[in-house]
Amino acid sequence: MKRMVSSFWRAAVYCLHPRVIALSFVPVLVLMAGSAALAHFFWQPAVAALTGFLESSVVLATIWAWFEAVGLGGVKSMLAPVLLLMVLTPLMVVLTLVSVSLLMTPALVRLVAQRRFPELARHDGASFLASAGWALGSSLLALGAMVVSLPMWIVPPLVLVLPPLIWGWLTCRVMAFDALAVHASALERRTVMQTHGSSLLAMGLVVGLMGAAPSLLWSVGLMAIAMAPLLVPFSVWVYTLIFVFSSLWFAHFCLEALQSLRDAPPVADEAVLVTAQETGRFAPAGQTVEPTGDV
Repeated sequence: MKRMVSSFWRAAVYCLHPRVIALSFVPVLVLMAGSAALAHFFWQPAVAALTGFLESSVVLATIWAWFEAVGLGGVKSMLAPVLLLMVLTPLMVVLTLVSVSLLMTPALVRLVAQRRFPELARHDGASFLASAGWALGSSLLALGAMVVSLPMWIVPPLVLVLPPLIWGWLTCRVMAFDALAVHASALERRTVMQTHGSSLLAMGLVVGLMGAAPSLLWSVGLMAIAMAPLLVPFSVWVYTLIFVFSSLWFAHFCLEALQSLRDAPPVADEAVLVTAQETGRFAPAGQTVEPTGDV
């Protein structure tokens, strides 16, 4: 807990570093350019297609008639854009996380290492392509979990729990991996992530709760459609700041944990440590575990 709190405040202070502020504009500009291009070419066709689907629904016909009877006929024309924004919001979160992971996290980890851990050796346990593959694969799993869990969102408590839980799990996997990719070996990375798994997940959940806050911007209802040109850039900027902070938080925590792992008295050589991890048998400090041959 002490390491989590210490890393939290260090990350908050590092967010004010001029280099971090300058780097934060890179994913924002990339995402804004991509969002503008997609909106220009695909927004109107997507809204038209979704509107046609809703109007052809026999199930919704009664609801449309009721809206018109009570003087809310305009809701029908605004429902498709609102639903489309609700669908695109999770994609925006994932794209922002992946963009920060690929475009900023390596530089942020170098900054933390240079200022706090200048003597920490680099073992290059994962390449840039490995980090990108890990981030993309984890993102697909998170999006799949979002789709599968959608029916459960009708239960009020679950809609407040499931999205932060999914985003927290995703943030934990991506940010912890990237924080250790350069300095830790593959074995060291697995050891740190397993040893501190509960702490890393708790950090991810905090970030997940923070990431749920920008989604409240769309709670203004139908006004969100008129305000979309302002809300989308602002949401992208807020998401970027949140994930920049999380990247720094995980970098401080994981590099400190890696330094502590290397400073600890050696338990065994690497081959025996692998055997101990696989069998669950660990020796006290200064002793070794002899492989038993059991499977």
